[in-house]
Amino acid sequence: MIEPQLHEAASRVREIIRSVDAEEITLGDFDIVAAGAIPWRIVDGKLQVLLIHRPKYDDWSWPKGKLDPGESIAECAVREVREEIGLRITLGLPLSATAYSVKQKSKVVYYWAAKTDPQTSIDPDGAECDDTRWVSAKKAAQLLTNPTDAQPLVDLVKAHKEGTLDALPVLIVRHAKAKPRGNWTRAEDERPLAATGRRQAQAVSRMLEAWQPANIASSPWLRCVQTFAPYATLHAMKMKNLRSLTEHAATRHPERARRAVQKLFDKYRSQAICTHRPVLPFVLEVLADNSSAELVKSLPKDDPYLEPGSLIVAQQVQGAKQRIVSFEIHNPFHD
Repeated sequence: MIEPQLHEAASRVREIIRSVDAEEITLGDFDIVAAGAIPWRIVDGKLQVLLIHRPKYDDWSWPKGKLDPGESIAECAVREVREEIGLRITLGLPLSATAYSVKQKSKVVYYWAAKTDPQTSIDPDGAECDDTRWVSAKKAAQLLTNPTDAQPLVDLVKAHKEGTLDALPVLIVRHAKAKPRGNWTRAEDERPLAATGRRQAQAVSRMLEAWQPANIASSPWLRCVQTFAPYATLHAMKMKNLRSLTEHAATRHPERARRAVQKLFDKYRSQAICTHRPVLPFVLEVLADNSSAELVKSLPKDDPYLEPGSLIVAQQVQGAKQRIVSFEIHNPFHD
């Protein structure tokens, strides 16, 4: 059972900030934006979480830090954990963001759960962090110095009890910015990314690193393939081409596009899927079919659904009718 003070602190946090949904919170709403994660593991059937001690503040907290210029919040979370405690993570379920004031400035910290191997070694950097402790959730609630750090832990424990903490990510990506359709005189499937789009593709690759999808599938049209090319090249991955996800095929046979996406979800594995704006409504229908009515409300509803190079992260669990347990929307860095 979680300590009463943890619930009390969580209640106060809810009054400050409602959720991490991008429609409710934007980075521009705060003077300081940071991101971090709660590393977790299962030892002898028991949940443990990792706390860090920060000598500068003499407090116990979660690994986190401020965004670097041009960095997404997902990239920031992964980098900060690596720099502070030497732990390489991939992001899991999104947890509640926390908001508070620092020297009369507003600050928001975004958090994710991060599964780790019980054999993983920790190497504190000595400056930002000089000590770490793997402890039970109950013990963590007692050790946390700042009440605002409580709500992400509440979320993590709830997910553990519900069996959703071990979810796997499926990332839906709209291809990066392509050369204008009106200026292109050759075959539509050969229309490539614009210069801005090629830079966006690099940003997409950096964002994908935060979740590290082990499989990638794409429309075979050039602009989709080029969007995934940096990530595929970095990991020497083979890209699965799905003709049913091209603009022409999906428009003519939308049910085939839906079936293709559902088939990918049925494989239950970490993966990323790249397609086109006109195909997104069919993909969103599949996401909705696999989600609760409440969760569907957080999906984009209006065209263009996603900006070029943007992505939806759907975390799914195995064996449940409503297999998707969370959605996030992330935008790449724009120059």
